[in-house]
Amino acid sequence: MRLRFCGVRGSTPAPGAEFVEVGGHTSCVAVLADHDDRPRLVLDAGTGIRAVTPMFGGDAFVGTILLSHLHWDHVQGLPFFAAGDHPDAAVRLLIPDGGEGAAAVLGRAMSPPHFPIGPGGLRGRWRFDVIDEGAVVLEGFAVTAREIPHKGGRTFGYRVGDGDGVFAYLPDHLPAACGPDRRAALLLAEGADVLVHDAQFVAAETDLAGAFGHATVEQAVALAEQAGVGELVLFHHSPARTDAQLRGIAAAVGGAGVKVTLATEGRELVI
Repeated sequence: MRLRFCGVRGSTPAPGAEFVEVGGHTSCVAVLADHDDRPRLVLDAGTGIRAVTPMFGGDAFVGTILLSHLHWDHVQGLPFFAAGDHPDAAVRLLIPDGGEGAAAVLGRAMSPPHFPIGPGGLRGRWRFDVIDEGAVVLEGFAVTAREIPHKGGRTFGYRVGDGDGVFAYLPDHLPAACGPDRRAALLLAEGADVLVHDAQFVAAETDLAGAFGHATVEQAVALAEQAGVGELVLFHHSPARTDAQLRGIAAAVGGAGVKVTLATEGRELVI
């Protein structure tokens, strides 16, 4: 399978010349099967989901959008996903189960007076469902969902495999020193070929990271080493972090006991 990074920022988009190399769109990763040239599974729907549309050449998206949680930077691209907002689209959108219907929860932010239309205004056939912890098959991929700590609503990390390779996706994660939350992250990441992980802050910002429920780069590296992953991809970059600063961060952790790379928009990773 292949991962295509369509949006790699956290919190809010980062436009401007100093952010072009890494990219300024918020979280979205397209997952493609080996035999496909179009994704059927998309993780998160930040502004980066707009980059999924060109993969369809004017055709409609048919597949599943799997959200890690419902913060703005993970859903704000949804009404601008033209391949999904298409008369011929067939989309299943899944959110972590919070005890309330998915369409109703999404509609709190995506409806007047905040936005001109609600989820029901998207064209095509849309199904809004919930997902809970456990294992499920989505679009031919084996997906394991587990709740991980992150402030401001229930948040899931995912482990995705196709029989040949496995990656873990933990875009927003406040690492816990111990306890079941820590174990959940380890179980998702354990032995994965690739770990895509929250890296919004650095060690000097540990208190700020904790206040907002995010990880530091150093915590991401520690988790990757403990889990024995093949490659750690730093993701969910701070919107204030320039290309030069992110290159410096990657270089500084280059001596870690695991391969560390940066998620950049347009990068495709074969697993």
